[in-house]
Amino acid sequence: MRFVADESCDFSVVRGLRNSGHNVAAIAEIAPRAVDEEVLKLALQRGTILITEDKDFGQLVFASMKATEGVLLLRFPARARSGLASAVLDLVAKRGDELPGCFAVLQPGRVRIRRR
Repeated sequence: MRFVADESCDFSVVRGLRNSGHNVAAIAEIAPRAVDEEVLKLALQRGTILITEDKDFGQLVFASMKATEGVLLLRFPARARSGLASAVLDLVAKRGDELPGCFAVLQPGRVRIRRR
């Protein structure tokens, strides 16, 4: 699968996905300090799912009705951060085909996938 990882995304997720053969463009590497709307537009132009830890993307996608190829919002508290990358890899392996065109929220032990 192809992804764009927002600067807020823990880089362990980027490394884990890359090591598993996924194509991941990290905003920190290609467009540092880009504003959220630019990040969302870049992911859309590339036809990729955006991975972020920034809740503001929910506002952009739902309230502002911005177009997207899909968003994966990571909501992991500090006590669960060590399992973040493996949880993302597990989600992509088991339910990755459900992510395009959706807004998904991944939390420890739980995932919600909402079609737009």
